[in-house]
Parts: sequence; structure tokens; C-alpha cells
Amino acid sequence: MEAFALRNVSFAYPRRQEWALSGVDLTVEQGEFLVLCGPSGCGKSTLLRQLKTDLAPHGLRSGAVLFEGRPLEDWDRRTQSQRIGFVGQSPENQLVTDKVWHELAFGLESLGYDTPAIRRRVAEMAAFFGIEDLFYKSVAELSGGQKQLVNLAAVMVLQPSVLILDEPTGQLDPIAASDFLAALGKINRELGTTIVLSEHRLEEALPLCNRAAVMEGGRILCAGTVREVGGALRGHPMFRSMPTAMRAWAAVDGQGTCPVTVREGRDWLRAYAKAHPLGPLPAEKTHTYPEEVLTAKEMWFRYEKEGADIVKGLKLRLCKGEFLAILGGNGAGKTTALKLLGGLLKPYRGRVAAKGRVVLLPQDPQTVFVKKTVREDLQKLGGDVDHIAALCRLKGLLDRHPYDLSGGEQQRAALAKVLLLDPDILLLDEPTKGLDSAFKETLAEILEELLAQGKSILMVSHDLDFCAGHAHRCALFFDGSIAAQGTPRSFFSGNSFYTTSADRMAREVLPGAVTAEEIIAACGAAPQVFPVTEAAPELAPAAKADAGSVAKPRRARKALLPLLLIPLTLFLGREWRYSLLSAAVLIECMLPFFLAFEGRRPRAREVVLVAALVAIGVAGRAALFMLPECKPVLALTVITGAALGGETGFLVGALTMLVSNMLFSQGPWTPWQMFAMGLVGLLAGLLFYEKAPGRMDLCIFGAFSALCIYGLIMNTSSALLWTGELKAGVWFAYLASGFPMDCVHAGATAFFLWFGAKPMLEKIKRIKVKYGLE
Repeated sequence: MEAFALRNVSFAYPRRQEWALSGVDLTVEQGEFLVLCGPSGCGKSTLLRQLKTDLAPHGLRSGAVLFEGRPLEDWDRRTQSQRIGFVGQSPENQLVTDKVWHELAFGLESLGYDTPAIRRRVAEMAAFFGIEDLFYKSVAELSGGQKQLVNLAAVMVLQPSVLILDEPTGQLDPIAASDFLAALGKINRELGTTIVLSEHRLEEALPLCNRAAVMEGGRILCAGTVREVGGALRGHPMFRSMPTAMRAWAAVDGQGTCPVTVREGRDWLRAYAKAHPLGPLPAEKTHTYPEEVLTAKEMWFRYEKEGADIVKGLKLRLCKGEFLAILGGNGAGKTTALKLLGGLLKPYRGRVAAKGRVVLLPQDPQTVFVKKTVREDLQKLGGDVDHIAALCRLKGLLDRHPYDLSGGEQQRAALAKVLLLDPDILLLDEPTKGLDSAFKETLAEILEELLAQGKSILMVSHDLDFCAGHAHRCALFFDGSIAAQGTPRSFFSGNSFYTTSADRMAREVLPGAVTAEEIIAACGAAPQVFPVTEAAPELAPAAKADAGSVAKPRRARKALLPLLLIPLTLFLGREWRYSLLSAAVLIECMLPFFLAFEGRRPRAREVVLVAALVAIGVAGRAALFMLPECKPVLALTVITGAALGGETGFLVGALTMLVSNMLFSQGPWTPWQMFAMGLVGLLAGLLFYEKAPGRMDLCIFGAFSALCIYGLIMNTSSALLWTGELKAGVWFAYLASGFPMDCVHAGATAFFLWFGAKPMLEKIKRIKVKYGLE
């Protein structure tokens, strides 16, 4: 029976004119292990997210996705949560609790399982994955590989029938990645769970699978067994991603059964060596360097004063024109050392000396983007943007938002931004993460060009094959310092586990061969040359039309009637008990939400956005508690109303005051604050929603609201609450005494709106478009 069946599925993101997926037909049988591969940006992640409704991106889709013979949309969310598991690339993004045991129990708790069932399943899964020793640890103490293993266990505890994984080993070191992939093989063999895995580490992934599918340009290029796919890809650029054994066999012999695993490759090479005398290995390149440009002497560093040392007596030198690669396990301290060398951190002992401009490309490329498009981000730095964009293959991506790119595309855009800075010393933290094999070769060419110009490169990486093929010197980072180093050939050929597949395959027949190219050369063949192709995306006219559509205005008319009851309730109930008055106002405040929101069944993404805005308001009020009336809450409420409509503006304003008063103390004033702040959000929505207000317009409205809406209502409430009557003299006295602080509030609100309205409105607009909240 089919676990999943995709029938002519096409998909385009909002306001994009090309199809991210185009006519995809793919079947995944129950119990199958399918590996999905392809160049970065080809649509793998987009396709995988179509297989679970809650994760499906917003956009225009055609075709059908069937789960066990029924349309995926017909399955309720609870069933999908249980039966379709999903593990992403970043371990941290999927962890939601502080302890390992609670992480394992979280999904079952959310689905309402009883305690005995939760304990039984959690205990069984901890034993299955061998993580009993981590059970009571904080997730913050775990290494990257351990975190990803806990993520996998937390999904498997729900006993899903299908497990979807989107490049889960992207941030893991080679040993942790192998352990993780081995765990997937065990799940597939012993539990019969269907697995769909998107992966760039095909050396380890392909031997585990029953079937593979290759994507290119949003389409399925080919699908079948590993050997069938390998045969179909011969001569295609994607063949560079195939296992070392397969590439060497295709270049040298290409006859008989194609080897896939290291063991099969070793057997094939032995047989070939018996029949054909092998030549010597190509001479390893030697390099001479004129001077040292970066040195570290006895560097020690810890993040906390009383914490453990992360970097311990590090000694390092980098010469002009040298390419040094640092390898090591997750948590060894490599990234910390890179930040010390780049000047982002300072050692408490030892020193760093650098000659020339040092630039660091961080591990997370999203941290370098500050503009709305890749083009703006690059142009901000000046220089020859067109040349760098062409060099990094960013054609067609320049007008995209950096966060809308795939992981590999983001790496390329971040690299382009770093290259525009014209560094003398380039520090790279995992630059090949998420990159396909074709662009890795392009990256190698870029680095070679930089080295020829006399620049120096220090790279932290988990990509053993890339380092073996292109680095001048490799070093193993262990326990806070460099434990071993040498040329690629001497470094890798002396290791048992931290080495390349080529070395493990050939060490008995060709000692010292650490790359597929060296094996091929020793066999007397020439490496295959692949054309560089970029598939032109097909236009999606329907998506273009969708991009030009305008969302229907969401007016807050339904909210007006219940809101009119709040002033009456506050006035008539001024002598009621606080709890009764608060309950009445809370019901009236929430009534617009239920009338307007529940009627259209808001999605989780919309509720999360509202909750996030409330959290920002609460945090802003708490952070500036020492400055009377200088709080950003009213400004945030105005922005929310202008961006999301009066209903949401009222809700965010009212809830912010309710929740923040848990810190500032609740009292009979809380309902008044909720009503006043919510009313400002409602009016902001009625005035500005979908009208692109100017910064000055918002500042004027915000200052007016602080004086004449929020200030007037709160001064009136003070008169009622503390005197019990509302005589003209008493009222004017309270208005006059509160006027100075109202002016401070108005000025602060205008200040926050002047500097914060534009970026906040842009962020919310992007969220609305990306997640379909218009």
C-alpha cells in the first residue's frame, strides 16, 4: 500500500512567478526508505513540507497529495501529528522544553495521553535509542548530535507510521551524522516505519535506502534503486554527489555491478587491482608561504566566570596564501575558537595577532542579512555586485528575500556578502553546509582564486571530502585545542573514523589515497567532467495573478457593539467587587475576538503571531519599568492595528495589559487599562489598515491616543475608583494632575513609533504574505 502518493503536484510561493514544484509525481510505499536528493534550491524542502498540513508553506498549489489512499487534507490534525513525524535540519529549532525526559513526553502530553502510557512509551524509546544516561539532563548541555537524536526520539515516541526528515545531519559532525543515519536504518528495519529523507550526505544515506529520487528545478529527474539512479545520472552534474565507490567505478570501469557502499567499493577495487596494475598516487601539492598573518598563542576562554574552559591553550598559525581546515566533533570548541580569532570574543589568557582585514562568515548565514532582498544586502557593501553575484550563482535570486532562500542558497548569498568586504584573512564556519556538490566545486574555485591573490583562509568544517580535496593543511580540534595536524594525505590516512570514504575504501590497496580523484588517477582514468547547468524555472502565471490580488479588508464592525458595553459596565460596576467587574470586562473584551476570529477559524500561525506581539509588548513594558509612562506598549498596539486590523489591534492591546499586570500587579484598574489600550488598537485599525500610513501619521495618532484616548480613560477611571463619584471638579482635577504624565506618554509613544513603526510594519507585512494571513 502507498504511504504517500503525489499526483501532478505543482506549487508556487506567494508573489513568485516561478514554480517551486512543477508536476511532481512520486510514490512512497509503506515500509520504504526513500532518499530525496538534488541541488540546493531544487525544491526538496518544499516537497517534504507538502506531506504534512501544518508544515505546508502558504502559496498556490495544484495536484493532489494522498496519504494512505486519502487526500492529506481529509486527515484531521491530531492524526497527522501522531502518524506523520517530521525532523528538521536545526536541532535547536525543534526542542521545546528544558529537560530531555520532558522533551520525550511533550508530544504525548499535548495529545492527552495518561501518565502510565506516557511513562511506558518514554522509557521504551529512551532504551531503544540508548539515551538513558541523558534522560535527566538539560537539553542545553547536549551536543548537536545528541540534540538531534533526542528530537528523533521525541517524534518516534508518538509511534508514527511515516518519518520525514529534512537534511537532519546538516549541522552534525561526521561521526554523529553516521550514528544518526544508523538510527534511521534501525527504525526502518526493526519498526517498519516508512522514512522519507532529504540529505546531502549521500555517502552514508544511499546504502540505507530502498529507493532514491533526484530532483532538479522543482521536478523529479529520476527515481528508482540506488544503482538505477546512479546509472541514470552518469554524465549529469548530480553524479558528483554519488558515493565514492560509484564515482570511481563509473570513471574507471563502468562494467558489471555498480558498487555503492565502502565495502562493495573495496571489493571492486581489489578485483580491479588484480586485473590491472595500479599506478602511483598523484604527487601531493606542496606550498610555500612568505609570512604568518594570523597567530594565536596560548589562548584560553570560558563563557562564564566560574564555568568550564571551552578553549584551552590554543596555539595556531595561518600563513599568507594558506588554506587551513579545522575539523572536530560537535561541542569541541571550533566555533568559539573561530570567534576568538575573528575578534568577536576575547580570551582571558593569551592573545591573537592578525595582519590585514579579518572577516568571519558565521555558521548561521541568516545572521548576516539585514535587508529585504539579496540585491539590497549586497549593494549596501558596494563593490562589484554583478561579478560577485555571478561568481556565487545568485542569478535569479537577487530580488528574493534572504530568508526565503533554501539553506544552500543562503550560504551562497552570505558568502557573496563576505567576499564583497575584500578580506585579507577569511574565516569560514561550515561554509559547505547545505551546498550541493556542484556548488562545492564552484566554492573551491572561488577559494583557489582568493588564495592566488595572497589571501588566507581558515575554515571550520564537517565536510571531510571537501577538506581532503582542497585544504593545504588539516587540523583536528579536540578538548579545546588542536590535537593533530598535517597535510590532507598524512592527516586523513592516519585516522580510522575521522577520514574519508576514499581512504577507508582504498587504504589496503592504495595507501594514502584520500579522495575519489586520487583513486581514479591511480587506476589510469581521468575524472569525469560535468557541465555546469542551471535549470530555468518555469513561470507560474496563476501565482503571478495571485501575487497581484489584494486581500479583502477585515473591518472591525462586529467588535463595535460589544465594545460599547465596556464603558457602561465600568461605570455601572464601579462599586462591584473587583473580581466580578474584571470578569465582566474580560468577557466583553474577548467577545470581539470570538465574533471576528472564531467565525473564520484562525490558523495556528495567526494565533502564534498575536501571542508573539503580546509577548513583545509585555517584555517592552517590563524592560522599561523604571521609566514612568515611557513604555512601547501603546506604540506596538498602534502598529498592530495598522498592520493586522482593528480586531487584532484591540486583542493585542487588551491582552498585553492583562498579562503585563501579572508583573506590575493586578487591580481594579486592569479592566480600564485593557479597554483603553484595546480601543487604541481598534481605532488604529479602522484608520490605517491597508492604507500604508506614513511615519508622521502614526506618530501624530499615537501621541493623540496617549493624551485623548488612553490618558482620558485612565484619568477618568482614577476619579471613579478612588473617589467613587464623577463630579466635574473632581474629574478636572484628575485630568489636570495626570496631564504631565500623559504628555510624557505621548512623547514616548511618538518616539517609539518614529523609530520602530517602519521596520515593524515591514516585518508584519512579510509574515502576512509568507503565511497567508492577509
